[in-house]
Amino acid sequence: MARLKVLTVVGTRPQYIKAAAVSRALRPLHDELLVDTGQHYDANMSDVFLQELEMPRPDRNLGVGSGSHGEQTARMMLALEPLVKSEAPDLVLVYGDTNSTLAGALVAAKLGVRLAHVEAGLRSFNRGMPEEINRVLTDHCADLLFCPTQTAAENLRAEGITRGVHTTGDVMADTLLRYLPRAKESSGAPARLGLEAASYVLVTLHRPSNVDDLRRLAALLGVLARLEDRAVFPVHPRTRVSLAELGYSAAPNISLIDPVGYLDMLALEAGARRIVTDSGGVQKEAYILGVPCVTCRTETEWTETLDAGWNVLAGSEPEGVLEAVLRPPPGGERPELFGDGHAAERIVGLLS
Repeated sequence: MARLKVLTVVGTRPQYIKAAAVSRALRPLHDELLVDTGQHYDANMSDVFLQELEMPRPDRNLGVGSGSHGEQTARMMLALEPLVKSEAPDLVLVYGDTNSTLAGALVAAKLGVRLAHVEAGLRSFNRGMPEEINRVLTDHCADLLFCPTQTAAENLRAEGITRGVHTTGDVMADTLLRYLPRAKESSGAPARLGLEAASYVLVTLHRPSNVDDLRRLAALLGVLARLEDRAVFPVHPRTRVSLAELGYSAAPNISLIDPVGYLDMLALEAGARRIVTDSGGVQKEAYILGVPCVTCRTETEWTETLDAGWNVLAGSEPEGVLEAVLRPPPGGERPELFGDGHAAERIVGLLS
């Protein structure tokens, strides 16, 4: 196998979780240049993540920061294009569906560099979501498309994409399965918060449709206040801004906490009675961990979790969310949807 030079583009916390698995399998065989766009850069969170996931520090940080979708994507492309030209990689590797993903994909396509997309083929079928636009365009630019599930591969086939498509399993499952024993053993988060297993609801909300709309966010907080269980809510920076605008004072059963590291988050997820979220990654993690999930959206790219009965689309209207949180837990087996923990090895084996 010829040794390749791979330029990997990341920019958000979930992308680090995905890249951790692939980089571990990639670096013994190929040369990787890890580039962080700075899309969601937070020094404390990023440093903790790198340490916990045993990842090297990025070789380049573009420091793009926040902005409108068009502005942010354009700044990333302006920074990435000269870097790709000067480094002349054999392959650009992108993950998921963020603006960093799309910027990396467009630069690679315009410069004629082979493009690999990890987590290809996901579709919510809601073109109003920026993430949906990013993933569709990236898939149509990519030379290698690594699908986490068979449904994802079928989505690509329906769009006429059949070349370079491989169903590999999910790299986030690789990382979860690797670090779950360590999280259970070493995370002090449940003890610090005084939590007993299956005694609380874990909440994560960060999507603009839920947290930028202050009326909707207030309604969701009202649902949490009506629960008998304690609600533990690690607050995303975007959500904290909206809470400040609301002048929100938490109800007695709601614990607003700062964002936590990966191992602490795994431990909190694994111990929850139920998870309420609008995150795609958390939906997957809940399924793998066997924790019933309520998704505060009207669609999901992880439709398999709905079919298996472990995830419910509840929208964001209060009564629908409350009904979903209070429903009985699903029964029966959980099919293995996301692979056996070796997706990254399959991906690396398919790169050359």
